[in-house]
This record gives sequence, structure tokens and C-alpha cells, in this order.
Amino acid sequence: MKLGLKWLSEWASVGDDVAALAARLTMAGFEVEGVSRAAEPFSGVIVAEVLATARHPQADKLSVCRVAVGGGAEVQIVCGAKNVRPGLKAPLARVGATLPGGVVIGRAQLRGVDSEGMLCSARELGLGDGPDGLLELPAELATGADLRAALDLDDTVLEINFTPNRGDALSVLGLARELAVLSGAALEGPALAPLPAASGARLPVTLQAPSGCARFGGRVIRGLNPAAPTPLWMRERLRRAGLRSLGPLVDVTNYVMLELGQPMHAYDLRQLDTRIDVRFARAGEQLELLDGSLIALEPDMLVIADASAPVGLAGIMGGKKSGIAPDTTDVFLEAAWFAPAVIAGRGRRFGVLTDASQRFERGVDPAGQGRALERASTLLCAIAGGTPGPAELVTEAAYLPVHAPIRLRRSYLARLIGIEVPPARVAAILGALGLSVEALPDGWSVIAPSWRFDLTQEADLVEEVARVYGYNEIPGIDAPMPQRPSAVPEGEVSTARLALSLVERGYSEAINYTFVDPALQSRLFPGAVALKLANPISAELAEMRVSLWPGLVKALGENARRQQTRVRLFEHGAKFTSQDDELEEINCIAGVAWGPALPEQWGAARTPGDFYDLKADVEALLAASGTPAEFRFVADSLSCLHPGRSARIYRGARACGWIGELHPELARSLELSPAPFLFELELNITSSARLPRAQELSRFPAVRRDLAAVVDEVSTFSQLRESVTVAAFSLLRELKVFDVYRGQGIETGRKSVALGLILQDKSKTLTDADVDTVMTAVRERLKQDLNATFRD
Repeated sequence: MKLGLKWLSEWASVGDDVAALAARLTMAGFEVEGVSRAAEPFSGVIVAEVLATARHPQADKLSVCRVAVGGGAEVQIVCGAKNVRPGLKAPLARVGATLPGGVVIGRAQLRGVDSEGMLCSARELGLGDGPDGLLELPAELATGADLRAALDLDDTVLEINFTPNRGDALSVLGLARELAVLSGAALEGPALAPLPAASGARLPVTLQAPSGCARFGGRVIRGLNPAAPTPLWMRERLRRAGLRSLGPLVDVTNYVMLELGQPMHAYDLRQLDTRIDVRFARAGEQLELLDGSLIALEPDMLVIADASAPVGLAGIMGGKKSGIAPDTTDVFLEAAWFAPAVIAGRGRRFGVLTDASQRFERGVDPAGQGRALERASTLLCAIAGGTPGPAELVTEAAYLPVHAPIRLRRSYLARLIGIEVPPARVAAILGALGLSVEALPDGWSVIAPSWRFDLTQEADLVEEVARVYGYNEIPGIDAPMPQRPSAVPEGEVSTARLALSLVERGYSEAINYTFVDPALQSRLFPGAVALKLANPISAELAEMRVSLWPGLVKALGENARRQQTRVRLFEHGAKFTSQDDELEEINCIAGVAWGPALPEQWGAARTPGDFYDLKADVEALLAASGTPAEFRFVADSLSCLHPGRSARIYRGARACGWIGELHPELARSLELSPAPFLFELELNITSSARLPRAQELSRFPAVRRDLAAVVDEVSTFSQLRESVTVAAFSLLRELKVFDVYRGQGIETGRKSVALGLILQDKSKTLTDADVDTVMTAVRERLKQDLNATFRD
């Protein structure tokens, strides 16, 4: 939010030191992100008055103007603006003036007529777009006065970032309250007197959904002048706050929202049918919003309707049909209180985010509607005339929020802050914040004011005391109790160790949202039941992930589009699966590998990475458990993986992960060539480790025997290893595969796998007879289990 200090100073003391003010606000929880001037640098521009105009002799669209510049002096200016006229006061850039962008004004001759300067528009001075033509200045400004001083264009503008829980501070009034508390000065502000009704014009209002709207203020004003301009002072304040002037009817509602924190809306009265109903949308209803978008309303959406149809999406945006038109003369002003839960997330479903919805989602003061309605009525009638009807508030008091007492204990306050704040100081701070305070023997009983939705528990009050007392006033002290590190279980492999293992193998860690793009997730996991977010931050992040792969694949795509040719990414975090209507959160570690097997270098040829490169990385992770033999890779299929190039990972009989190449169709649609390889492991199964224990080393030599077994093509190494391990029993120390052969001499559908068996006994040296016995048993077992034959 942007706000000019001149406006803020009407409500609270801001002092002369802007840097100190910014630091004070930041330490109080309102981060000042920027400090700037109200206008771009320019000089030599004064307030001038047009005394007379004449038609240019050589150009129909130009006027020759006689302009007063103060002190009785006059100059001649050639001007092409349509709104130039005698009596007009406008900015004049005199000869030698410097405009924004470094433009220097000199004497000129336009079609043979001398011009001693330039009458300026708002755009030429960097003061926003404004109406076409010259910037029309108030008549009360002194002719010849410096424009920057006359319009206070050296005013300081603060850009402040408010936390989501402090919607009450999103206004001049809200921020002034905080400044008054921090400085100890009184809260000031302009007098907001009620505007008496001058007619009986009214529009009936009914609250059919009081749980969503418990208070609705409305007022009819007839006979407004649609041609009346918004005064310059208001346009300037809106511009400094980042809003564009759209005419007095809209500008006034925006002004009141910025000043008092109450969003308002103005309806064209002639477009409203009979009455106003605040209700939930009905099946099949549609609404065209002010931005031109046509939305299909849903039953949980609160709408403002007349007797015929919805005319606005409550708390978010009005409808186009009932919007203010250039010829609008009769309006109905709305100032309502909407429950935050009824507004939150509704606009985001259609990509609509407005200043009003931001405030209603955070919470608007339910006691401020009458004040805002009177302020807007007074301003509007002063600017555009009109005859106001009575200001009416329709209220369902039973549905308005009620703040329960909160108990604040002195001991709890001291424990959380770390120091003893004097009780009188605590009571003064809470009282200055507008809270009702009652002293108790051990602390205070506190009731929050109507505008503070964020104060619901004891810890909230501690925060209020700490930030107003001053974080810098709280000394750094040692913790009052010793810190005891928790035990690190040896029976579990830490996530940090697994992450470090992947980093050592060339991977980079990715950190993604746990909510993902529903479109991408459904392409990877069609049919998967994902938890949909009720209030997503965007349409692309609307579901909880059922796997870590959607985030990794998206991150890979971003890297590929930035000309990266080799990517290795991993992530550890939770996935969310749903079975039998039960949501389960499972911690996983997952990775993606894309591009060459090795980084570019001179010592090895560039070869593409494949399934077995990734399998080696996964096996390195599984080896950290100390029991790599417990894991096996079983060929299996998953819709998002390449058929024949994917496997399910098991630990014993329990499935614990997947590995494989992304399906070619998905890789093609995601513009990933070649297709990446992916893995995912469920840590609740894979991270348990064998406790380390000492084992005796054999003092006797090992013996190696090689064996070439011819087996069916579908036979896997895990099957071979299982058969060999059973046959060799305790003598097998290691089993290696050092060659796989298909070709001449091998039947179609078969392959020759060369195995290296390392045999060793702990009690004796193995003889040839011992080894031959083992090898015979191995052959017999392979024949029996896998129909193996053997090559010499």
C-alpha cells in the first residue's frame, strides 16, 4: 500500500524525520519497503492564469494565449490543448524549465508565432494520465507560485507491506491509530459529521444470508452532476496511493476505502430493480463483472442482487450492468460488512483480486459502515451536488462478530518476552491500542476492539505489548534453561545424509510447493484422487501433490527452457495420497535425471544417461540402510513411465518406490527431449537402517569362480542373486555381473549373464573340492529356478 505523509499527518503526528518514522513502523510490524517523492523531479514550472486566447493565424488547432505569470507580468504561449480558455489556471513550464525525463523548455516559434514556454498536462509533468488537455489547477492557487510547492509535490510517499493478519491497518485511519500508539500522541483526523437527508428517496435492503453479511449500509443520492470533475487534491491523493482517477462517483468510494478502510460500491440507481437482496447465488446464475468477464456463480458465493438478478459479487467486484456510466445522475451507495470466510478465495476462482476483496478477506471493522457512508455522501455531494436520501443501516446483530475476553498473565508475558514489563506500562499499551482492559490479580482480562480480528489468544496480546514496547528495548539475555540436544537414532538414515549422498553424485536440491498444477498432475497421474485446495493462491497451484514428480518435472522444464543441457534435481518432502477417503501424508525423496550421463569433459565421450545410471544413484541411497540386499527392482508399469523401462522398488515384500523413464508421449508434450528418468522412494520404508555391529574378518583367502549362465530374457539379476545366494549359503561374500551377451550361439529370447562369485570361509582355507561343491550346487539351483544352461 502506498500513502502520502501529508494525508497521514491529518490524522496523526508523523514528525520531520522520515527515516525514523519508517524504522519505527517497520519495527512495529509494518515493513516500509520504499520511500519516494510524490512527483518526478522537475523545476521551473509555475501556476499560471490564461487571460485571453486567440486563434492561431496559421493553424486551426492552435491557440495563441496571453498568460499571467505573477507580479503583473504576462507572456505569450502557443497551445494546442482543447480545454485552454480565459480564466483557466494551469501549469506553465517557463523558458529554462526542466521537465521529467530531462526535457528542457526553450523559446520556440510555432507556425511563425513566438511561444515563451509551455502550458502542461498532467502526463507531461509525470502526474499520471488525468483528463485530456491541460492540468486544470484550483482557482485559489496564487498566480506565479511554484507548482511543486503549491501542490505539495515534494510530499513523501511510503510504500508499506502489511502482514495478512493486519487488515485493520490498510487505511489512513488504521495506520494513524498505530502511529498514535507508538508516538503517544492523540489520534486526530477531519471532522466526519453526518449529512442530513434532503429527500425521502430510499432502496429497500434485505439480508437473506446474514451469516455472510450481517450489516449493510445504503443511501440513495439523486441529481448528481455527471460532468463534475474530481478535485485535484483528491486526484493527487489517489495517484500517490497508486489509483487512477475514474470520475467523482468512483473516486469518492476509492478515497473512502483508503481513508477509513471500508470498501464501498456505487450503483447506477436506474439499473437496479425495486430492491437489494444480499443472498447466496442460485444454480445457473451468471454475472458479467465490471472488467467484462462473465462468470458462472456457485452456491457458496455471496451476491448483491436486485429483484431480477445478481448485480455484484459481494465484497469483490460489481456487475457491469449496474456500474457507473458517463451519464449517471442517480446512485445507490453501498457500505457493507461481509464475513471474511464468505469472501476468501471466491474471486481467485476466476482470477479476480481487488483492493476490496483483500480487505474483506482480512477483516473489515463491522462498526465502520455508517461512518464510511456519511463520509462518502458528504464528499460526493460537495463535488457533484445531488440530493441525498436517508443513510440506512440494515443489521442482523446476532451474526456480527463478538470478541471474547482474553486473559493475559504477567508470568506468561514475562516468559515469552524475556523481561518484566511494568504492569502500568502493559495496561497503557493495551488501552492505547483500543482494547478494553480489566486488571486481575495475576494479569489482565482484555477485550479486543471491533476492528482487531487478529487478537484471539494470549500470545497475540504478548506480541502487541512487545512490538509497542519496542523490540529494541528488549535486551539479549541467555536462555533461562539449558538446551538439551535430542538423541539421533542409529536405526534410521537421516534425510540430510540422503540429500548429501545425492549432492555428491551431482544432484541439486529443489524446493517446490506441496501444491501443484492440477493439469500437470492429472497428466502424470490420471485418475489419482488429489486433495483440492479451498483457497489456492493461483489456479496453477490448486491441488496437493500425490507425488514429488510434478514439481520436479516442472522445474526441469524451466531449466531446459533456459538452455541447460544436463540437469540432476532431487527433492525431499511430503506427498498426499487418499485411500478410502483417508488422507495420508508420506515423506518421500525423489529425483529427476536428464541429459548426458557425465558432465561435458575431454576424458570421456558424451553418452546419454539411461535407466541404469539412475538405478546406480538410487542403489547408493538404499545402501545407506546397511542392508542393500533387502531391496529389489521388479519390472512394472505406471501410466506416466515408459513401458518396459520402469520398475517398482521393494524392500522385502513392501513396495517403497518407483523408477523409470518418463513416458514418450508425456516427454513430447512437455518438450523434453530426450525423455528424463525419475525415481521416488517412500522414506517411512527405506530409511530404516541396520544397527552397526562388529563382525569378524576372515583370516583366510577368498576364491573367485566365474560362471556364464544362459537364462530367459525376462530373468532379472535379483532372481539370479537369490538363487546363487541360497545355493552358496554362508560362503558367498560377493556376487558380480561382469558381462551380458546376446547373439551368435545364444537362442532367441535368451541371454548369457557372466557372474563372478567371491567365496570365502571364516574357519578355513577353501579347497578346490569345496569350491567345486559350491559351484555344482549353484548350477543345480539355477537350472531348477531359472531353467539355466551354462557356457564354457
